[in-house]
Amino acid sequence: MKKKPKWIKAKLPTKKEYGKMRRLLKHQNLHTVCEEAFCPNCTECWESGTATFLLMGPYCTRYCKFCDVRTRNPHKYLDTKEPENLAQAVKELRLKYVVLTSVTRDDLIDGGAGHLSQCIKNVRQKNPEVIIEILIPDFQGNLDALLTLVESKPDVIGHNIETTEALTPIVRDKRASFKQSIYVLENIKKLNPQILTKSSIMLGFGESEGQILAALLELRRVRVDIVTLGQYLQPSRKHLDVVDYIEPEKFEYWEKEAIKMGFLYVVSGPLVRSSYRAGEFYIENVLKKSVMAK
Repeated sequence: MKKKPKWIKAKLPTKKEYGKMRRLLKHQNLHTVCEEAFCPNCTECWESGTATFLLMGPYCTRYCKFCDVRTRNPHKYLDTKEPENLAQAVKELRLKYVVLTSVTRDDLIDGGAGHLSQCIKNVRQKNPEVIIEILIPDFQGNLDALLTLVESKPDVIGHNIETTEALTPIVRDKRASFKQSIYVLENIKKLNPQILTKSSIMLGFGESEGQILAALLELRRVRVDIVTLGQYLQPSRKHLDVVDYIEPEKFEYWEKEAIKMGFLYVVSGPLVRSSYRAGEFYIENVLKKSVMAK
């Protein structure tokens, strides 16, 4: 296992908001990807009152070799109280921007699209001013399921390609594919061009610069608006090894290159994750556009 460089450093809990967040999540029987995937930004986000909620339970039906979310067949079980509990948690936390994500549920006919849609509707009903971003699975390319999700009208829909096309069979579950992910992102825009789309790439698997460039260009081809790039960190010894620790200067380079391609917003850095400080970046960008339009 490679030694982590000095620029990979996560914060330790220091504020009462961190404990408040943990208590609320436990009370509402909610999960977060912050905890399940051991996100390095968990403390920073929780202390600022932000959490990325993990919907449809803590178990994923797929096994990707980079992810520490547990793999199991949930046998079609869904917590029917989750949409209401989620909406109440968002209200209690007074969130202006909520980030939702989910495990992949291949055991469900619609991949869970109906449940996710209900979660969005409940959150919106109880918190009418909130901005909602959701990171979705690929629904096995099921367009009817995708339409169900799109019709619930979140403000941002993300779906992560995770890595380059060449490394996808090594990094992701065999049921996932680069082309299927691109297909999902492309069809979100076709179904509703007004919804912002977003994707994420992890670096450090041994990808070449040409492969990164090709992945970014493919995302722009299907009109993805927002992209994040971050460093892959090995969650345990049973997961893929880190091949390279990418220096911060290289992340800055890719941020500039992606902006040149026409992405609406780019966040790139060693500790960046797909939902990292999403609300702050999104709202800041919208405000800038609003001022420029006046």
